[in-house]
Amino acid sequence: MSDERVEQEEQREEQEVDDRLLRLAADFDNYKKRAARERQEYVAFANERLLKELLPILDDLERALNAAEQHEEAQLEDGVRLVYRALASLLERQGVQQIPTDGKFDPHVHEALLAQPSEDAETGAVIDVVQKGYKIGDRVVRPARVIVAE
Repeated sequence: MSDERVEQEEQREEQEVDDRLLRLAADFDNYKKRAARERQEYVAFANERLLKELLPILDDLERALNAAEQHEEAQLEDGVRLVYRALASLLERQGVQQIPTDGKFDPHVHEALLAQPSEDAETGAVIDVVQKGYKIGDRVVRPARVIVAE
């Protein structure tokens, strides 16, 4: 009889362990689903916020295009400058920074398109910028495309 009791106790303990493992697996699965859903909501919210900030810039660009149809060059230039400033300001608020291009070539943030001789600059210095580069924090979004002195 005592062997039967021990065996029953062992079975009960095994059943409890199995139940706990099943609950733990279910809890973990629920956690993964909740985390994925929260990530999707965060991305949607971030995109919505960015879109709301881009819409006034789109309006400004539309006004600039309307001015271009009327051949009012001064208004067109002002409109384009307005759109540029608004977009630059929006990117700055989002943490986007322009990569500095003065000084030495840095392969981590610059992309050398050409090396050319220069009497005014020392070897390895950036002498011209073909396309500006941008970063968010320390992460490079687009490297600056530059011409380097030989």
